[in-house]
Formats: sequence, structure tokens, C-alpha cells
Amino acid sequence: MTGVESPVYEPGHGLLKGRTAVITAAAGAGIGGATARRFLEEGARVLISDAHARRLKEYGAELAGEFQGAVTFMPCDVTDEAQVRALFDAAVREHGRLDIVVNNAGLGGTSALVDMTDDQWTRVLDVTLNGTFRCTRAALRHLRDSGGGVIVNNASVVGWRAQAGQAHYAAAKAAVMALTRCAALEAAEYGVRVNAVSPSLAMHPHLVKVTSAELLEELTAREAFGRYAEPWEVANVIVFLASGYSSYMTGEVVAVSSQHA
Repeated sequence: MTGVESPVYEPGHGLLKGRTAVITAAAGAGIGGATARRFLEEGARVLISDAHARRLKEYGAELAGEFQGAVTFMPCDVTDEAQVRALFDAAVREHGRLDIVVNNAGLGGTSALVDMTDDQWTRVLDVTLNGTFRCTRAALRHLRDSGGGVIVNNASVVGWRAQAGQAHYAAAKAAVMALTRCAALEAAEYGVRVNAVSPSLAMHPHLVKVTSAELLEELTAREAFGRYAEPWEVANVIVFLASGYSSYMTGEVVAVSSQHA
């Protein structure tokens, strides 16, 4: 990491004490995994899910060892409606209630539009946009009847700003922002708030595997702090949106970015 100073990891303050959360794509070192840990540190009970069953089992066991009794985990492919419904039913069954949902599942890739196949386009949109839709719909059916809650979606700055090779991902993330705003209007009458975070560059091992060193260097250079975000820095903003500190916010997309204007 470069930059004038490293970020300070803040301890938990009980902001989510007594609440139950479902977090998708939460296995591993990315934003989802960091969010699960931060939620637990803030006192929440958490059901984490991921399409990668092995990684989910390993990370779920790690968290369960640290936060005994507060963690459950269940594989879920957000492109499968039956699995999505089963996930949210399990949250209520195992924890007694549902309060918070973090829609973190997404799929990227790099391809010039002129060479992009229908399968590449459809796969990215099915995970990133349709998966968020399916989980939001399933969550609202529970939250509508329980008297309120919070949904936080993970968007991206590429939903606002063009980047070559990212047409499918940018389109999906821009649509997640629109879905967030529309869902917020509909959910307000149920006492449900729906917001989104829009990170620029949060570094984690998976991103390094799928992105060239040259591109990562270019993206980092755009950041005013001269460094990328740690996944837990994005998770901190998700905690804020999930907590009572954002009680008057809904339909908002909050940029978690230090990019130059």
C-alpha cells in the first residue's frame, strides 16, 4: 500500500447489537467477508452465503470460532431463485428474525464490447443485477411482514464513470443503483430502508487474480490518497448504512472512493 498514512481499524461499538443480517458473497478476503466480520464486531448475528461452498465452509468455520453462536453459513447461488428463497427462509428459521441484508454478490470481467459474447454479457448481469433483484425481492417479503429493516446493495463507481472493457459490469452496477432507488420508494411504506455503496478500488486477492498489474497501478493513481481502499473501509460504510445512524437515508448511493473529481 502507498500513501501518506495507513488507515486505522476502528473497534466495534455495538451499532448492530441484537440484529440479524444476511450477507451474500461473503466467503473470503473481499468486501463481503470484511462486512461479515465488521457486523459481528458490531454485535450482529450473521448468516453468510456464497456460491463457493468450500471457501464458505472455511471462512464460516473461522468466524464461528471467533464469534461463537453468532455465525451460520449456507451456500447460495444468487442466479437460482429456489436457493435464494431457501437462504432467507433459513435466516428467519435459525435466527428468529431478519433485520439487515447486504447484497454483495457480483461478477466482473474484462472484454471489449465488440468482442463480447451474449454469454459474457448475460452471466455478468445475471449475477450482479438479477441476483441483487432476487435477493432484494426475497428480503422484502420477510421485512414487509416483520415491520422494517435495512437493505444495502454493493454498486460501483463504474456505474457512473466509463471504463473500457467494462460495459457489462458497468451496465449491471448502474442498474443496481436504479434498482436501489426504486426499491427504496416501494419499501418505505414497510419501514424498510434501501441504500447502496459505490466503491472505487478495494484491494483483495481475487481482484489481483483477474486484473492486470498495469490496470491496478492506473486505478490506484486515480485515488487522491494514493492508495486503494481496504475491504473493511468499505464495510465500515455498510455498517453505517445498516445502523440507526443512517435512519433518515433511503434510496441513496454512497461513494466509497477517493478518486480525483
